[in-house]
Order: sequence, then structure tokens, then C-alpha cells
Amino acid sequence: MSQYDPFAEIYDEWSQHMTEDVAFYVDLAREAEGPIVELAVGNGRVAIPVARETGRSVIGIDLSPAMLAQARERADAEGVEIELRQGDMRDLELEEPAGLVYSPFRSLLHMPNWRDRRRVFERVAAALRPGGRFAWNAFVFDPLIAARLSGEGVRRHAENSRIWERMEYDPTDSRIDITAWVDRPGKGERKLSLWWVNRSEWEALIEVAGLEVEALYGDFDRRPFDEESREFVWVARKPV
Repeated sequence: MSQYDPFAEIYDEWSQHMTEDVAFYVDLAREAEGPIVELAVGNGRVAIPVARETGRSVIGIDLSPAMLAQARERADAEGVEIELRQGDMRDLELEEPAGLVYSPFRSLLHMPNWRDRRRVFERVAAALRPGGRFAWNAFVFDPLIAARLSGEGVRRHAENSRIWERMEYDPTDSRIDITAWVDRPGKGERKLSLWWVNRSEWEALIEVAGLEVEALYGDFDRRPFDEESREFVWVARKPV
């Protein structure tokens, strides 16, 4: 079972703070020549607006049957075309080279080690057409923020949220463990983990896959990445 199956029923509330990314990925999709693919499509939070705004089909890949069921229902309700596939992004294969592959909401951080990340990047590179793009975002790890959040113990996910959460980080494994409950701590427990990646490792993954950095932004408004940035927003390109 995917670790996101238990999150499906609360995912809208869980992800409601992340809205700025949608327009960014829509803009990239408008510029893409060839198929558009979303890795870790979830319940279609980004893929549905991409399909609606571009008038094109999106291939959405995810491990979670529960999240895919939501995406299918919502796509039908919106009248947009999304080809949903249950599968592992590490095994990405396409019938036609893609013009854009993207992975929003820090989804690549669910890869626990270099081997898995490298495989994803190599599979994406193989799936792209020359000039095609690979785009994703991930948080910039800050040990002070991680220590503060760990020290807070159990807290609400957001103000007035019915979701409670606890974050713990393991610096020996570059891992953040998140436990969530619904309505009150201890009820309906759900867990997931993220492994943070630094800038030099992202650059190494791009290089080893045979891609090139097109841009690194510090946010979805395309501001330059600098020491104050809290988000990596990457766009890589397959050489022509």
C-alpha cells in the first residue's frame, strides 16, 4: 500500500496551503511540445488545471490507488482528459517521448536514497524528447527550522485545521518523519517520510542523467535562487 492511501481522504486539507505552484506548471505545459506527464499525480490537484488550461491530455502516474480514484472522479467532473496510470516513477516508460515531465509538491523527496533518485532522473531523461523539460520543486532544508518543528511536538497542521501533526527529523539519514491524526492526536494515525536533498546533489542528478540546468528559481514567481530561498524550483532540459 502506498503511504499516501491513508492521506487521500484528508489530502485537500493537507495540501491547501500549496497553491502557487499550479500556475508555474501550467505555464511550462503551455510551452511543451509533446506529451505532458506528471509524476506523483495524487488526486489531480495540479494535473487537472494543467489539462483544463492547456486543453491537452496529461499522463498522471502515482502509486496510490486511493489518490488515483479521486483524480479520476475529479477529472471526469471537470471534463478534462487525464490518462491515469498506477505505477512507480522509478519505472517510468512512455510510448511517445514527452515534452514535459514534472513532479510538484516535493514528491521527489519520497525517494530515500541516491540509487532511487538517480533511477528516476535517468528514466525521465530517457522518456523526454530532445529539448524536453523536467521540472520539480523541493524545500531547502534548514536544520534550525527542522529542530524548531521537532521541538514543538504535536501541533495543528494549520490554524483551525482538524489535522494534527508531529514532525521529527533524523540528521543521520537526512529524513523527516511526519505523523498526522484527524480531529485529535492519536485518532486516525497516518505516517509519511521525506528525505531532503541539497543543491549539489540535485545538480549531480541532473548531470548524471545527461540533462542540463535550464533554471533554478527560489520560488514559483521565478525569482532568482539565493541564500534566502526556502524552495528549490528546478527546470532541467534534455539537450537537443
